[in-house]
Amino acid sequence: MMDDMMTPDPMDVEQNKIMAVIAYLVCLSVVPLFLAKDSPYARFHTNQGMVLLIGWTLTYFVQMISHGFFIAFITGGIQLCLLVLALLGILNASQGKMRRLPIIGEITLFT
Repeated sequence: MMDDMMTPDPMDVEQNKIMAVIAYLVCLSVVPLFLAKDSPYARFHTNQGMVLLIGWTLTYFVQMISHGFFIAFITGGIQLCLLVLALLGILNASQGKMRRLPIIGEITLFT
């Protein structure tokens, strides 16, 4: 298991903090992959943002194909948790931190 907090390069943080925050905005989460592709700081946050995007997408599709109250309740709860994680990620990114999010932080989609 890796440390929950890694130390980013201060210059990288200064240059790419906005891209790291954008990584957690669902519709824009892929933007940093293209605009800050060489930044380890932005890529770290983009990875976590993409995991959140996948989670939201999966729960949305589950809601769309099932019509039960129980499923809607469960997926709604999961989406609320994903929102809290996204807000935590935005907070970390805006403060210049590379802290893994709880639950999803160990998932790596790209390096």
